[in-house]
Amino acid sequence: MQTETLTPGCSTAEIREHFPALKRTQEGEPVAYFDGPGGTQVPRAVVEAMSDYLLNHNANTHWAFPTSQETDAMVLEARRALADFLHATPNEIAFGANMTTLTFHLARALGRGYQAGDEILVTELEHHANVAPWQALTKERGVVLRVAKVIPETGQLDWDDFSRQLNARTKLVGICAASNAIGTINDVRRATELAHACGAQVFVDAVHYAPHLLVDVREFDCDFLACSAYKFYGPHIGVLFGRHNLLASLDLPKLLPSPNNAPDRVETGTQNFEGMAGATAAVDLLASFGEGETRREQLRAVFDQLHERGSALFAQMWEGLSALDGVRVYGPPPNAPRTPTMAFTVQGVSSTEVSQQLAERAVFASHGDFYATTLVERLGQAHKGVVRAGCACYTTAEEVERLIDGVREIAKGR
Repeated sequence: MQTETLTPGCSTAEIREHFPALKRTQEGEPVAYFDGPGGTQVPRAVVEAMSDYLLNHNANTHWAFPTSQETDAMVLEARRALADFLHATPNEIAFGANMTTLTFHLARALGRGYQAGDEILVTELEHHANVAPWQALTKERGVVLRVAKVIPETGQLDWDDFSRQLNARTKLVGICAASNAIGTINDVRRATELAHACGAQVFVDAVHYAPHLLVDVREFDCDFLACSAYKFYGPHIGVLFGRHNLLASLDLPKLLPSPNNAPDRVETGTQNFEGMAGATAAVDLLASFGEGETRREQLRAVFDQLHERGSALFAQMWEGLSALDGVRVYGPPPNAPRTPTMAFTVQGVSSTEVSQQLAERAVFASHGDFYATTLVERLGQAHKGVVRAGCACYTTAEEVERLIDGVREIAKGR
C-alpha cells in the first residue's frame, strides 16, 4: 500500500483509516473503489457530524429555543466552510438537493429575464445537468442554445469554435471546470474573459473539478458556480455560489413569506440541515490534512499535494492501460490539464461487461455515458459507453495495478 507523505504525519494509509468502506472485501479481496467520479466514499467524521445534528440539535430555523438557535449557527458555519472551500463569502453560498436541482432553479430564475432570440452557450464536454436546464429555456422563453465543439482526438475544448459562437446576443455561458467523463480541465478564466467581454454571465459546473483541485471563484471570475458535496467526501447535498448582488436580485420562484435576503432566498423550503453539517465536516476533514493559518490555507496545501499525487496515479493508469492490446483510452494525456479520471474501452467487450468482470476482482469502476451524453457520442461510443476509473484521496498505486491487471485479463479473453 502507498504511504507517501502528504503532510508531516499524514500518509495515504492514515487518510484511508478515515473511510470505513475501505475495509469491505469481496471474495477475500479488499475492494478498490474507482467510482469516485460518481460519488466518493464517506469518512467517519462526516457521518458522525450528521448523526450528531439529527440526534442532538434537530430543529427548524429562526425560533427562540436552543435547538433552533443551534441549527441557525450550524447553517452559518456551513456557509463559512463552503465559502472557504470555494474562496467566496458566506453570503454567496446557498444549498440545495444537488447541483442538477440547483441549476434548474437558477436557470428558471435567470430565464425570467431572457427574451426570444437571446442565446446561451454550452460545450460538448458538459454533463447534461449543465445542458438540460438551459435547454428548457428554448421552449419556455424562445432562447437559442448554442454548443461549442470538443476536439475528439484530444478531448479538449475547441476554443476557436467557442469564441466564434459568442456574440452580443449571448446572455450566459455554461461551462464545466472539468469533464466528469474524461477528466479534461477547461481554462475557466479564459472562458469568463471571453464571455464578459460580450456582456454575458458565466455559470461553472465544478462538480468534477472540486474533488481534485481547489476551486477559486475569484480566480475564475465567474458569476455562478455549483458543485455537489458527495463528490468530495460529503453527503448528498448541492452547493451554489453566486455573486451576492446577483443572488439578491434573481427573480426566483419562492414563497412570499420566506426570507428575501441572499443567500437564504435561493433555498426553497426546509433545507437538508444534516447534509449541511456533513458538508462542513467534509471540508474540515480535508483541511485537517494540510497545514496553514486558516482553513483556506490548509485546503490549498492539501489540494496541491493531492493533485500531485493524483497526477502520478493517473500517469501510472494511463501508461498501463494504453499499453494493452485492444484497449483504447480517451481524453488528454497525463501531461495536459486534467483530473485523475480515466475513460477507456476494451475492443469487443461492452462497458457493462468490463465493469462486471472488474467487480468480480473487487475493483469497482463505473460504465456508461455518465450523463455526458453528447461527449460520449462524439467519442464514437454512443449506446456503448465507456468504462470510467477515477482516483480519489484514498486510491493507492497498488489499487491502480489491480485495475490494470484486471483489464489485461479481460482484454486477453475477448
